[in-house]
Amino acid sequence: MKTQQISFGDNVRIRMRPVTERLGVAGKTGSVTGETTPSATGIPVIGDGAQNIAFSVEVDDATIWIAPDLLELVDHAPGKVVIIDAIPKRWVRAESGKWVEELSSRDSLLRRLAGMFRRGEK
Repeated sequence: MKTQQISFGDNVRIRMRPVTERLGVAGKTGSVTGETTPSATGIPVIGDGAQNIAFSVEVDDATIWIAPDLLELVDHAPGKVVIIDAIPKRWVRAESGKWVEELSSRDSLLRRLAGMFRRGEK
């Protein structure tokens, strides 16, 4: 079992506990899509709220909010790509869990187009 810290983008497995078994999610894997502070948001959380942190996990096309002690890190989802439409960059997940920023192909196209317009101004 891996005990590394879980964060956005990680692949996780839901631990076998009475509460997760009762809800039918025990042993399932999913991807972490966010985190929150339940005392501030009031979001209902699976598990003990004593840590006052919960992760949003996509499991079987559904989103659940779950306490971190009910999650086990599978891996950091190496190769996962995040793209934000308004930003000409992308972030690729390394095996270590670090996000590596890269220029997206959209950035290259924008630079080429801008260069063509600059040449026409002569």
